[in-house]
Amino acid sequence: MSVPGGFDELIHPATRLSVVALLAATEWADFAFVRDSLSLSDSALSKQLHTLEEAGYLEIQKEGAGRKRRTKVRLTDRGRTAFEGHVAALRAIVEGAGPPDASQPADAPAQHPTEAAR
Repeated sequence: MSVPGGFDELIHPATRLSVVALLAATEWADFAFVRDSLSLSDSALSKQLHTLEEAGYLEIQKEGAGRKRRTKVRLTDRGRTAFEGHVAALRAIVEGAGPPDASQPADAPAQHPTEAAR
């Protein structure tokens, strides 16, 4: 089986996919909101955000100083496009699995394609 176009290996790991999906639903999000929503530690989230930022998928903005420092993140246009393409690729994979062959009884064991040709 070939991987559909748009499948993004960078976004695919569960934690990064969760981060990108959360950010896709908003314009900007506070670091603390993302961390708490996904139940991640500061260091785990920072690492994922840094990876996505290096790929050009998100922008990190720091405001203020000292204890009043606030970090906000948002998807870039490139990140949003990559996420939408990845979701479309995942849907194609799932739809490609499709329902079982209607010509086989529901209780019949599934056959490997090479066995069916015999």
